[in-house]
Parts: sequence; C-alpha cells; structure tokens
Amino acid sequence: MDMTQPNPANYRIPFVLNDFNGMPYRYLGRSGLRASNMGLGAWKFGFPATGDGARTDARDAWKILDRAIELGVAFWDTANRYNDASGNSERVIGQWFKQNPDQRRNVVLATKVVGGIDGWTPNHCGASRANILDATAACLQRLQLDYIDILYLHRFDGATPAEETLSAIEDLVARGWIRYFAVSNFTVEQIKLFQDAESRASCRCRAVAVQNKFDILGGESPRHPGVLEFAASGALSFIAYTPLGGGWLTGRYLDLAKAGPGDRLYDEKNLDRAAAAVNQDKVRALHEIACAGGISAAQLALAYMLTLPGMGPCIPAVSSVAQLEANAAAGKLTLPPEQIRQVREICGQAGMPAGGES
Repeated sequence: MDMTQPNPANYRIPFVLNDFNGMPYRYLGRSGLRASNMGLGAWKFGFPATGDGARTDARDAWKILDRAIELGVAFWDTANRYNDASGNSERVIGQWFKQNPDQRRNVVLATKVVGGIDGWTPNHCGASRANILDATAACLQRLQLDYIDILYLHRFDGATPAEETLSAIEDLVARGWIRYFAVSNFTVEQIKLFQDAESRASCRCRAVAVQNKFDILGGESPRHPGVLEFAASGALSFIAYTPLGGGWLTGRYLDLAKAGPGDRLYDEKNLDRAAAAVNQDKVRALHEIACAGGISAAQLALAYMLTLPGMGPCIPAVSSVAQLEANAAAGKLTLPPEQIRQVREICGQAGMPAGGES
C-alpha cells in the first residue's frame, strides 16, 4: 500500500472499530492486540505432491485465504514444523502474502518455533537463544514477511532456562521481527515459570496466549490440565487447537460406515481408535440441538466455546471454502441462554466454564 497517495476507500473510518467485515474481535490476554473470534488453522496447507503429508495444496489454500479476508477470518495460525517439518504451510502463506501485500495489516499471523527443522544438529531445535533467533529468521524467509504478529514456543523446553529464551524473545521484539509472544502445549506450572521469569527480568514482551488442545466433549489434554481455568483469571487467552475433536463434533462420523477416503481420521488410520474414545450419544445429542436451532453441530460447538471464560479465538483447520464459511458464521453467532444450558448439560465438566454452574 502506497501511503503517499490518497485512498478514498479509507475515508471516514470510525475512531474505534470492533469488527472486520462483520466478524467480532476479542482481546488476547492483557494486551491491546485483538484477533477475530474465528481464526484459521493452516496446519494442513502445503505441497502434497512433494510427500509432505499436507491435505490442502497451494491453489486451494489461496482460495481459502482469499475468502477468509472477505469473511473477516483474519487470525491465521501456522507453525514452522507443520507437515513433516517441511515448513510448507508457512511457504504457502508466504506466497499468498507476496501476491497480496496490501492485506498484511489486516491479518494477525501466528507461527511457532522450538521443534526441529531445517537441519539435523541438536541446535536446530529447542528454546535456546541460538535456535530461537535462527528459526525465527527462517520463518520470516518462508513467510516472505518483515514481521510476525505472534510467535509461539511450540512446546516447553525444560533444558533451557526461561531467562535465556525470554532474552531472545526480547531481542526479536527489539529487531521488529515479532510483536507478541505466546506459548503452546504448556502446563499451568510451566506458564507460571515463564511468568515469574518475565517479572524478574522486567520483560516488555509477556505471553498473551496459550495454545493447547481442547474441545467441548474431550476437554483439555490430560497432560495440560487446568490451563483454561488459569487463563480465565485474565492472565492470558486460551486458544484451542483441534476444537472440533478431529472432526467428531461436525457430526461427520455419526455413521462410521460412511467414513472413507478423504475423511481425515480414515486417511490417518485413526478412525477406530478415535471412535472408542468418543461418546457418540453426546455427539448425537449436540447434533439434535444444533439442528433444532438451524445451525450445524460444528457451529454449535465453536459458538459455545467462545462463551467459555478465558477462551480466545477458535482456530479450526479447514480444507475447503465451504468449511471456512460455516466456521465464520459460528464466529458471529450469539447462542441463546437455553441452548448454552443444554450444551453445558451434555458436555459436563469438559465443557463447563471455569467456576460455572453445576
């Protein structure tokens, strides 16, 4: 965008904006940064023909990204390691930004570092200063961008002092490479460890979010219990990955006999194992509530998640524009109290707001 030239399309912008293309926004943690209620998980964008394990090629991904902007789905989540540590999800997004540079500021873009990538030495992974700096530089190259809005630590690294990691994060902020910092797959104790280190070091850049696994039936990962309740204290936002339970909450697997090639769990050979862990009666009950309300089960699940204390934006992955459009509609829904009560009763403790009613 050439700021030296007048742009009548941007005349008379309101002093304060609370949505983008009709999509409401919410704050991330205690920061002033806001992100769209409904985000986009790009973990399966890549180049399937190269054998990277991606499900959505660049051509289809760019259609999704184009439509995401139109719908206000402007919080995009990726990671350097997605798709067999190939970096290809970042490359696909980077190519899109190369063709759409005027959209850069419209998007809150998050990526992740710490996991091994780009080389085979022990220094090609971890939360050391060396890897944080080198891995972030590589992310920027693949994304073809000057800065990243949110940089996550993809996993806790107990071998590296938190102070060393935070020092590297501070330097990235000072260089203008990143603007905000977050964590992923962390326990409450690990988050507190970093918060204590942030306070001791008087860090300017404090974690604004934690991205952990969560869905309204399965709840949090057993390895990271209680993080949503901790987030509800206002310390940071909880951003859930796999918010639709790998597809179960879409109602797609209500009839297992109909699952086949093209269905994610079938293709990944996880269908039988996942089926044993899911309460199909609860899925059917949610499906019935959704149908009665004129929405899909997936929309019901996502809209309900957005009511939970501490919950940040939802970031479901999509492989088609149709899925994106359905998710975007969920981000704009306001569920009636009775529907919220019904969902809460079905989901039990997993889907209860922290400190919520029994």
